[in-house]
Amino acid sequence: MTVVSSVSPEGLHRVGARPKLIPYIRQAWGRRDFAYELARSRIEASNGRNRLGMLWVVLKPTLNALMYGAIFGVLQGSSKPPGFPMYVVIGVFLFEFFSQSMSQGAKSITGNTALVQSLSFPRITLPLSTVLQQLLTLVPMLGVMYVYCLILGARPSWSWFLVLPLVAIYTLFNTGVALVCARLTVHVRDLTHLLPLLTRVLFYTSGVLFSVDRILKMFPVMITLFDFHPIYQTLQIARGCIMGTDYPVEYWAFLSIWSVLMLAFGVIFFWKAEERYGRVD
Repeated sequence: MTVVSSVSPEGLHRVGARPKLIPYIRQAWGRRDFAYELARSRIEASNGRNRLGMLWVVLKPTLNALMYGAIFGVLQGSSKPPGFPMYVVIGVFLFEFFSQSMSQGAKSITGNTALVQSLSFPRITLPLSTVLQQLLTLVPMLGVMYVYCLILGARPSWSWFLVLPLVAIYTLFNTGVALVCARLTVHVRDLTHLLPLLTRVLFYTSGVLFSVDRILKMFPVMITLFDFHPIYQTLQIARGCIMGTDYPVEYWAFLSIWSVLMLAFGVIFFWKAEERYGRVD
């Protein structure tokens, strides 16, 4: 396993020095099999601890959709969007991918102290494996989501396949978020206690359970702000692809830009503190 080092004027090598960005990314790519196996083993271990195993992967968002759908369906009354049950199912299932990527990514370094301190490898592999784990978990969730949509009256169409590139773009965004949170929690451990609150705030402000156009129709400025909300854009595109509802086509461009910028910032932000991770205590 390659050990990164820097050379002093005296010819001594400093072990654990941060490599340059491009070599660092190459090293991380070279550990892609490790990241995949780590993600897969975590899924197996998580399922092994639960009596219902993999079933919990789809039970959790299903129960959330039922609970929130019932409560907010009553609260919104006539302001509910058309096809409200399907609207909520798509929102809850896809938001789960984001929330788990962020929360689990935040703990990817601090939760693997022994691994970080005992082995030499690009630390970025850990948050990347966490997002990969959530992506692998999303696959059966998407299958169940489609089944629910069929039961609720959706008609299959070729546009359903557009959810695949949408998930790919969404994954880039979630990866950037996970990288930022992974570094922040190393510096500020208390952040892990605040993330559930932040996740809940994002859940209620991303259009998961309500139609922005209907709820905020008296505040057009607020509606305009949602046109630049990456999670909201993701949900609206997915609903448009599956339910056949209209959405601004430019959302694809906005979301792509958001995702690329978030990923680039996350990689650089995480890489800058590479030497700090080996001193996790």
